[in-house]
Amino acid sequence: MNSDWEEYELKCEEIRKENEKYLELFLGDLQGLSSKTITNHLNNVDFYINEFLLRNDTLTIKEGVYELDDFLGYFFIRKCMWSTPGSIKTTAASIKKFYKSMFEHGIVEKTDYDYVCNEIKENMDHWMSDCAQFNDPDQDNPFAIYL
Repeated sequence: MNSDWEEYELKCEEIRKENEKYLELFLGDLQGLSSKTITNHLNNVDFYINEFLLRNDTLTIKEGVYELDDFLGYFFIRKCMWSTPGSIKTTAASIKKFYKSMFEHGIVEKTDYDYVCNEIKENMDHWMSDCAQFNDPDQDNPFAIYL
């Protein structure tokens, strides 16, 4: 019998294989953009779906729709050394484009895509403010209550 860890790893591998198909679809939809822009979008989305969504659990892209606030509003700011208000904005744009692509290909529902759009619209200013505050050593840590 497999251990819980082995089962987790097997499930992650299944999801990563499925995610590769989604990234290929997304790549096709990005044609016409500069190679640098395409690479940035793919890297941002790959990190979200293949690292963040699989870090503690085995979440699919459909389940990932509801993890954006945790990712961009907490994890990305605290755990990604490259986080800046600007990188939050560009990462959110990549994820939004990805979910639009997945909606257009029938992978996620319109309600899921609408949720992503609304989550980004409603929280962007807060995420960027928290990031700026977190990165400024002269400011209080906005996440101190979680320590």
